[in-house]
Amino acid sequence: MALKVVMAVSGPAKAMFRPALLCRPWEVLGGHEAPWRSFSQQTIPPSAKYGGRHTVTMIPGDGIGPELMLHVKSVFRHACVPVDFEEVHVSSNADEEDIRNAIMAIRRNRVALKGNIETNHNLPPSYKSRNNILRTSLDLYANVIHCKSLPGVVTRHRDIDILIVRENTEGEYSSLEHESVAGVVESLKIITKAKSLRIAEYAFKLAQESGRKKVTAVHKANIMKLGDGLFLQCCKEVAARYPQITFENMIVDNTTMQLVSRPQQFDVMVMPNLYGNIVNNVCAGLVGGPGLVAGANYGHVYAVFETATRNTGKSIANKNIANPTATLLASCMMLDHLK
Repeated sequence: MALKVVMAVSGPAKAMFRPALLCRPWEVLGGHEAPWRSFSQQTIPPSAKYGGRHTVTMIPGDGIGPELMLHVKSVFRHACVPVDFEEVHVSSNADEEDIRNAIMAIRRNRVALKGNIETNHNLPPSYKSRNNILRTSLDLYANVIHCKSLPGVVTRHRDIDILIVRENTEGEYSSLEHESVAGVVESLKIITKAKSLRIAEYAFKLAQESGRKKVTAVHKANIMKLGDGLFLQCCKEVAARYPQITFENMIVDNTTMQLVSRPQQFDVMVMPNLYGNIVNNVCAGLVGGPGLVAGANYGHVYAVFETATRNTGKSIANKNIANPTATLLASCMMLDHLK
């Protein structure tokens, strides 16, 4: 399944980006072989429908999501891509029935292309992020983004080529918090050995299959000795099974400084949930901004593709200035997963 895309990078990039896209971002941008394909070998992609077509769940989301999905549908239509979208609408104002319908659609189709669903901070604590509900319900445990310098996009640093692997289902995003007494709130960070081993194994296998040489575990084990200490211990345990791959660990605050000063030192990075959110955004900024980097969320059965920074872009919605590059790249990663 192949798709050739010609797109203009708008906004801060101010340059024309014309990749001959074969549904493989690493080949388009020039770099290591098949960081995404490695996972498709471990999952069960959906069976082709009659006539060789696939049905994919599309969740436009909030903000700029709906207009970005229009770009995808337009490109797919003109390129005669054999994909039919089952569109499911979920927004920050949606009730639980809507998110349940979206989850059922993804379970039925096994693959989705998604815009970000805004989380309304003014709603009571009992209201859970629809994005988190979707990821945990489908056990999309591995969030993977490929931050790579793009041709024609002028940035402070060149030759950036980093794969970021983020644990996607626990940590501070477990939504377990309560007010123990008036004015005192306890927020729980959940780290488990099983999920830490699973994400570490994913990162090292991804590094091995894509020809990478080094994996860096990001943590705060010097302060959170039990929680992050367990995560780091699991990474070391998995690293021992991959002697051909260099392993290092780095404290999260130092990591952000190293990223903005010398990002070329990083190859594959693996980290718990919250740190992954921060590092994803930093790295997207290094290569040109949130409109240029795609992301994927993988489980053993399901896969959901979206922009790397999960930004609704509400402030620029309906102005026809949103950069579609990240969403188009996410759709191409989706096609590679389907083939």
